[in-house]
Amino acid sequence: MRPLCSLSFKTTSDYKENLTTLLNLIKDTPQDALVVAPEVCLTGFDYANFDKVVEFASYAVDEIKKVSDKKIVVLTLIEKRDDKIYNMAKIFHNGEIVYERGKARLFRFGGEHNYFAESDDEDIKVIEVDGLKLGVLICFELRFKQLWQKLEGADVIVTPSWWGILRAEQFKVITQSLAVMNQCYVVASDSANDECTKLSGIITPFGEDKRNENRACLRVDYDKKEVQKMRRYLDVGIG
Repeated sequence: MRPLCSLSFKTTSDYKENLTTLLNLIKDTPQDALVVAPEVCLTGFDYANFDKVVEFASYAVDEIKKVSDKKIVVLTLIEKRDDKIYNMAKIFHNGEIVYERGKARLFRFGGEHNYFAESDDEDIKVIEVDGLKLGVLICFELRFKQLWQKLEGADVIVTPSWWGILRAEQFKVITQSLAVMNQCYVVASDSANDECTKLSGIITPFGEDKRNENRACLRVDYDKKEVQKMRRYLDVGIG
């Protein structure tokens, strides 16, 4: 069984300190683990220092590659592409980036559209990494049901997030519903900063909901049979 690991930690103003926290948590996870960290966990939305944020991303990528041997690591980083800034989801595996895409649905209520370019929905898809069918939804993208459909057939959907505490119950309900509707595991990782929900967690295809609470890392073992069982007995057309 593959360990699924949901991380929860505070992002400070010290980028290197945040990276050290992340790297240590990844190193402490078991071999073959799928590890999901909160959205922009290394820098936060530090709009006042975007040049430094972008510069730090390339350094962080090299360091994360070093700890991704025999593991799958998912998080988002702020990067520049063709003179535009994107909130990029990245999947690391065996020292390489095997998938990346920009956030396709920006949180306009929070002003994200003033700083980031929006990517295309077409980049949201199920990919296979080390035999595991994965989908990624970044925070606000969770609110769009058509994006759930694009990830039908995934074994695991991961959701790096920076979700506001005032909408904490919605985050819990949406992530649990996503697991039930898509009949898959959901690994949700939200920041432990005061303005966020602190509701990182892992939900099974049956809707069993476990949250990190005060744990920096929550582990639940992935069982392919649980996905197959749900789809076989409650057949709604998900292969």
